[in-house]
Amino acid sequence: MAIVGRPVARLFDNGMTLEVTRTATDGTRNANSMLYGAAWRATKALGFTRLITYTQQGESGASLKGAGWREVARRPARGGWTCPSRPRQPNGAEGIPRSLWEVAL
Repeated sequence: MAIVGRPVARLFDNGMTLEVTRTATDGTRNANSMLYGAAWRATKALGFTRLITYTQQGESGASLKGAGWREVARRPARGGWTCPSRPRQPNGAEGIPRSLWEVAL
């Protein structure tokens, strides 16, 4: 299963880009690569021209490479989303650098 939607980052939400936010498999070999490939085919069929996702530091991105994606940026670790006007509970992703991946026309 792959979940695809509008990009979380508002600067990427340009009407032509979608984001893979989650994938899940039963452990079948190459299943993630197949999901990323299917997500890209569906994205193109809907008229979008770019699909993005992120990996955390320590993840190889092998499934993305296998599906023809490319790493386009490395993002530094963030401190989290909490702020004085809107406090939030940590979700465990704070302090972890990420890589941005894309596939595009």
